[in-house]
Amino acid sequence: MLKEFKKFALRGNMMDLAVGVIIGGAFNSIVNSLVNDIIMPFLSLFTGKLDFSNWFIALDGKKYDTLALAQEAGVATINFGTFLSGVLNFIIMAFVVFLIVKAMNSLRKEEAPAAPTTKKCPHCMSVIDIKATRCPHCTSELDKE
Repeated sequence: MLKEFKKFALRGNMMDLAVGVIIGGAFNSIVNSLVNDIIMPFLSLFTGKLDFSNWFIALDGKKYDTLALAQEAGVATINFGTFLSGVLNFIIMAFVVFLIVKAMNSLRKEEAPAAPTTKKCPHCMSVIDIKATRCPHCTSELDKE
């Protein structure tokens, strides 16, 4: 069992996955910082510093000024403002990741397409080597191109 585990753990795919998870964690902190420290303060200029965290419904029917007061009273609450804030953060974060991936893709060089190594026989439509002068399937002579 130990040999099987060693074989499984040292597979190339497993190492690639581990590196991807580590880089993903680091990338996550960069994107979180970008959203929380740069984009959200900028957006607060336009939204008037809205705070969704105190948008809630107290299930006991009473009115509480803040979510903290309701929780201190031990009241069950539906925190739709926190959910809304999470959805907005997700949308902003997804858009930021989209922009980063788009910028990274634009930096990549376009690889030239590989030269074809096969062609189709015009008589029988079989795939043959590009250098062939006679089709091995139907034995037709091919034009030299």
